[in-house]
Amino acid sequence: MDVALLLAVGLLAQSLGLSLGVPRQRRPSTLYPWHRAPALGRVRRAWVIPPISVSENHKRLPYPLVQIKSDKQPLGSAIYSIQGPGVDEEPQGVFSIDKFTGKVFLNAMLDREKTDRFRLRAFALDLGGATLEEPTDLEIVVVDQNDNRPVFRQEAFMGRVLEGAVPGTYVTRAEATDADDPETDNAALRYSILEQGGPQVFSIDELTGDIRTVQVGLDREVVAVYNLTLQVADMSGDGLTATASAIITLEDINDNAPGFTGDEFFMEVTEAVSGVDVGRLEVEDRDLPGSPNWAARFTILEGDPNGYFTIRTDPKTNEGVLSVVKPLDYERCDQYNLTVAVQNEAPLQAAAPRAQRGQARIHVQVQDINEAPVFQENPLRTSLPEGALPGTPVATFSAQDPDTQQPQRLSYSKDYDPEDWLEVDGATGWVQTQRVLSPASPFLKDGWYRAIILARDDASAPCTATGTLSIEILEVNDHAPELSPPSGSMCSKPEQGSGLLLGATDEDLPPHGAPFHFQLSPRVPELTRNWSLIQINVSHARLRLRHQVPEGLHRLSLLLRDSGQPPQQREQPLNVTVCRCAQDGVCLPGATARHAGGAGVSLGALVIMLASIVLLLLLALPVALVTRSRRPSADKGFLHGLQDDLRDNILNYDEQGGGEEDQDTYDINQLRHPAELAALRDPLGRPPLRRDTPFSRVRPQPPRLLPTSPADIADFINDGLEAANSDPSVPPYDTALIYDYEGDGSMAGTLSSILSSLGDEDQDYSCLWAWGPRFARLADLYGPP
Repeated sequence: MDVALLLAVGLLAQSLGLSLGVPRQRRPSTLYPWHRAPALGRVRRAWVIPPISVSENHKRLPYPLVQIKSDKQPLGSAIYSIQGPGVDEEPQGVFSIDKFTGKVFLNAMLDREKTDRFRLRAFALDLGGATLEEPTDLEIVVVDQNDNRPVFRQEAFMGRVLEGAVPGTYVTRAEATDADDPETDNAALRYSILEQGGPQVFSIDELTGDIRTVQVGLDREVVAVYNLTLQVADMSGDGLTATASAIITLEDINDNAPGFTGDEFFMEVTEAVSGVDVGRLEVEDRDLPGSPNWAARFTILEGDPNGYFTIRTDPKTNEGVLSVVKPLDYERCDQYNLTVAVQNEAPLQAAAPRAQRGQARIHVQVQDINEAPVFQENPLRTSLPEGALPGTPVATFSAQDPDTQQPQRLSYSKDYDPEDWLEVDGATGWVQTQRVLSPASPFLKDGWYRAIILARDDASAPCTATGTLSIEILEVNDHAPELSPPSGSMCSKPEQGSGLLLGATDEDLPPHGAPFHFQLSPRVPELTRNWSLIQINVSHARLRLRHQVPEGLHRLSLLLRDSGQPPQQREQPLNVTVCRCAQDGVCLPGATARHAGGAGVSLGALVIMLASIVLLLLLALPVALVTRSRRPSADKGFLHGLQDDLRDNILNYDEQGGGEEDQDTYDINQLRHPAELAALRDPLGRPPLRRDTPFSRVRPQPPRLLPTSPADIADFINDGLEAANSDPSVPPYDTALIYDYEGDGSMAGTLSSILSSLGDEDQDYSCLWAWGPRFARLADLYGPP
């Protein structure tokens, strides 16, 4: 086949409308894709097959599309095949080819919205399977049809615009899509408004779908929401259509001023109360409820210079609530006339009309009631010296009745006086003492005593006022300082040891206590020859020797003075034991006790004591011998019935005392220095204090009140434990006991000296064998072999 013939066939295929996608003949055109033109100086490339167009939704199937043929073999001597999407790839079976004739057929309806073109590969082989031509491309284009309606992106479009907006204000945009070919009129969309429910207020751009205002006078108070029906059509407005809605809400602006429902309001309120509501003020506002354009704000312009009233807004009803914030006094003013204005929280638009009732008058009538008396000074503070005698004036704690237009008589009484210390005149409120207040009262807090006085009127419905009377108990210097400790020891040589450290305590509170002044008694001027006192600090001094003095007990007299006004002083004895010391300044063992004992007991007294002991022994010896001689036979008879009962038993003997805490059975101080026992006792009869008691004032323990209810028992026990621990005259129960060094050679002697003349060899323990098996072990240890 020559070149001219092949070109004619190709042009014929184009003229048959295949490129337009509308088949016009049943026989497909024949193409020679592998045809090559004769060489005219250079070799040309293979012929490029133009795309074959076919319309979507074609229903006459199978439909011949084209016939391909090789010019190297006659018809029937070549085998043709195609490959690609629509043949052997998904979607399979859409296209097929007659392998002998080369005709290509369409076997299924096409949908351009799914696949708009197919690219296939064509092959030509001889009957032996050898390749006749190189594979070539075959493209099939699906031509679009208007088979899809346009679709809005949403069923309802929402828009908002301020009321009173100018024409042309943008509101919202409507959008739609079309699945058809956007390059054709099948997808050319046009928008329009079918209905707006009234006059034409909005317009829509037919190309973009923008919705805008077209008129002035949008008023939310007239129409708050507009519902528009929209339409979109393809084929530039002449094709398929779809509808949707647009909901446009007008946003409120403050174009309506609030106003009172009336020009005047009348209310009543009781005097002497605060924090109560008096009445409500009704207002009207056409703006959106709950918005700042609607919310009212009230202002009192006139009639309340002292700020007795306030107006708040009820957020639910938008009413003004008038309330009293300060107690009113009927006797001072019985009526208030207020001028009140109202406005919105948001500023009013400049073009909005003003309200006709933006202000109103409020008349508040005050009602008189019986008021409680009033103490002019509450609490009332005064002071008294401690130990004030009965009948001492305290203060006049009087009150006044504010009800001046209904005179009444007041009476006074006590409401709280825990010590029953005060006496109140019922007619005048005059307060005086009726007994002496103990300084140790538990109701004295930091030196203050508190009482509560009542004032009561005589109205039919009486009222009572409560007043607090606070009395400061002024400290008085009525106690002289006391020496602590009243005795001690020091070395006989001045150069040894550090001397004796002395302290003082005072029951008075500052400033009537320290600093203390220590001085050797001026009545005994010879003390200054051997002794000296050196002040260390405000509460301590050190006693030192000027010269060496004899060892033994020395009784000194010291004068102590405090810093109170007037100062109190006391001359007190000081027992100093001078001892022989080692090089480190510590008394040698036995030296102190020996010299103290020799100085305290005379030889005659010692002889009398020894004679008394010998006489007692002579009287007790015969009685003991008689008792021992009768005891074996009695014991044998008594134990005869117990020979078979060898079980161990626990025998409860008499108690020997209550231990270290038992202060009633025996005074352990008598085992120390009996000669100094009288000197150690306080002249006022106070119990001796512990050595670990701090040098500060020790307050006497107040009498404890018994609990009045079961709920107070725990507090009663805890207070008792605390009082015991803080009592300086006894050791605390929760601390280790501290014992003093008693020294050697006590003048009291040892208890074993009573029978020191009798040794163990003089004792006869043979009787233990006759007492039965219970004493067999003792007889074996002490009895004769």
